[in-house]
Amino acid sequence: MSVMVKFTGICMILISGFLASVRGQNINHWETVIYNNEIWKYFIGSSEPDAAWRSLSFDDASWLQGNGGIGYGDGDDNTIIPVCTSVYLRIKFNVADTGAISSALLNMDYDDAFVAYLNDVEVARVGISDVHPSHDQLGNDHEATMYRGGLPESFMIDKNKLKLCLLQGENVLAIQVHNSSETSSDMSSNAWLSFGINDGSHNYGSLPSWFIPVVEFNSSNLPIVVINTSPGETIMDEPKITADMKIIYHGATSMNYVSDSGNVYTGKIGIEIRGRYSASLPQKPYGFETRDSAGNNRNVSLLGMPPENDWTLIANYNDKTFLRNYLAFDIFTEMGHYATRSRYCEVVVNNEYQGIYTLTEKIKIDKNRVNIAKLTPDDNSGNNLTGGYMFKNDYFTSDDSWHSNYSPVEKPGADVYYVYYDPKPTELTQNQKEYIKDYVNSFEATLYSSDFTDRQTGYRAYLDMSSFIDYFIIGEVTRNVDTYKKSRYFYKDRDSRSGLIHSGPPWDFDWAWKNITENCINFNQTDGSGWAYKINQCDAWPVPPVWEVRLLQDKNFMNDIHDRYFLLRKKTISQTHLNHIIDSVAVLLDEAQKRHYQKWQILGINVGTPEWGDQPLTYSGEILKFKNWINTRLTWLDANMIGNSNAYRDGYKAICRLFPNPANEFLNIESDTIISKIVVYNITGIPVIEMTGCNAYSITLNVSRFSPGLYIARIYFSDGEIVTRRFVKKQ
Repeated sequence: MSVMVKFTGICMILISGFLASVRGQNINHWETVIYNNEIWKYFIGSSEPDAAWRSLSFDDASWLQGNGGIGYGDGDDNTIIPVCTSVYLRIKFNVADTGAISSALLNMDYDDAFVAYLNDVEVARVGISDVHPSHDQLGNDHEATMYRGGLPESFMIDKNKLKLCLLQGENVLAIQVHNSSETSSDMSSNAWLSFGINDGSHNYGSLPSWFIPVVEFNSSNLPIVVINTSPGETIMDEPKITADMKIIYHGATSMNYVSDSGNVYTGKIGIEIRGRYSASLPQKPYGFETRDSAGNNRNVSLLGMPPENDWTLIANYNDKTFLRNYLAFDIFTEMGHYATRSRYCEVVVNNEYQGIYTLTEKIKIDKNRVNIAKLTPDDNSGNNLTGGYMFKNDYFTSDDSWHSNYSPVEKPGADVYYVYYDPKPTELTQNQKEYIKDYVNSFEATLYSSDFTDRQTGYRAYLDMSSFIDYFIIGEVTRNVDTYKKSRYFYKDRDSRSGLIHSGPPWDFDWAWKNITENCINFNQTDGSGWAYKINQCDAWPVPPVWEVRLLQDKNFMNDIHDRYFLLRKKTISQTHLNHIIDSVAVLLDEAQKRHYQKWQILGINVGTPEWGDQPLTYSGEILKFKNWINTRLTWLDANMIGNSNAYRDGYKAICRLFPNPANEFLNIESDTIISKIVVYNITGIPVIEMTGCNAYSITLNVSRFSPGLYIARIYFSDGEIVTRRFVKKQ
């Protein structure tokens, strides 16, 4: 179980005048004082080391010694040790003048988790809990990167810690490294310590060739997010720790300064590292909740987004364009659905610049997000039991998921699991868990039955066709390998408010819009070809159900996709429109991207997603590559899009429903056929509202100003069909 990390060490000696000497001093240059391949003392963690092992006074004469890194497997170790759960490392070094040192940077390439101490004060930690982890404690899984061509991770040592702990003369750096399993095939422990020197003195060594200095960051045209943890606390992957945050933004025509007061937000947050693969990359993604001084959730509006308390900071290390998630969310919104709102920003954590992030809403049930009914523990029968629920395909445990009764069409016998998402599984009653499980099971039983295409009793009785069609299109336009296998969300409202399963919101597109070297026939092409929905031809895990494979056995579903795709190609996913969005973002980020790539020197290097082809050396090159990929993909889809025009279907009658009916403020009109126009008449036949150019499957009308009474809606569809429906405006 994770616990909060606390400030634990007290330096043995305080250097008089050190506090004044480091304030306000700029860094003249950087030098390295400790290298990974120096002689380190080490202790294999088959038992607990002496409790004083982190301190300068500890006698390590009985410890083994060898050149670092010390570990085994992967060929990145200078000293090979036996398979073990943990290893403890120490190295002493001398400081000539503490007053000349303004900053310090610890670089670590590690497998799997570690805690580092400077003179018994914790200065960095990743992947393991407890104040002083025991020798047999396991950490989170994390792979070293340098043996694969990557860079070590950087950990800024806060100057407040330096002024307390860095000693004139002799010091000790102590590190404990832990594996994620007792039989792990590898362990890595490569460490470097470098100093930011504030004068022209040279008392230490030259920098490694890969060294990335601390970025001097003072101002930005983007919003600035500044996060500070308490001394000794480190942001981890669960639990959230309390921190202070301020957000600064003075508008599109003004500059923002790190030293400014927070005018968007100032206050407490609970923050943790989020994600799985993305959390293993050097630029960490974060999830945070805004809190009041008592630690309770605090709903606030951030950068114009509706008030809430759950937010996400998406890192862009795996997306050199900064556009892959942003553009996918924007397209889905333009299609007429909810997708998370996003704002670009630059982030500083504990006085260290972290680069460009995308601040987004966390996906959840909320009136301004996924706007469906909120379940309470008392909703265990009748209409209240029927919604709302959110569930997903994703990584799962036995405690947060249920097992499907059905396997995918393309993967017979495979096990599929659905994850309870919102409400959380710990918040759902047993009746509620059984209800959504049974509902999905009934849908799948219908989907895999012989009469699944029946328009009244088949799959259309369970699915919101608009969202499934548009989700299919966004997945294929981006050729996203994660469209179906993970981070795929579904939601269901109460039966009185639609009650159908919706597909979305979309999430996780950092592996999309690119050619990757995944060992699968569907994604390693460079000519724009391949289908994301065929993911089960790959060795995908978690196993995705990909209901779409079965749905595509209905020609009407294929034809609906065909018509919707080519309608969207006229504007929403036209190359001109997409290029306009891309160019606008590139201009907005032009100055910030220079700092980002000073911090993360990855242009021209294949990091994160393994990509085919050359890696551009400039940001403008990445933007051009992105545009060219989209053009190639759309050209292939234009020539190979499934289905045919529905203009040729015989006897097809649109399914159309209006709700709520009676209506008070808003009336929703949904159909399985694209709506082109709506005209509403009062009881005397006089038109009271007309909407043209809709080109959507669902429309929301504001009827709050209508007089109470009976109204008639005439709905025009793209295939020429016209239907009329009656509704009542309430008092």
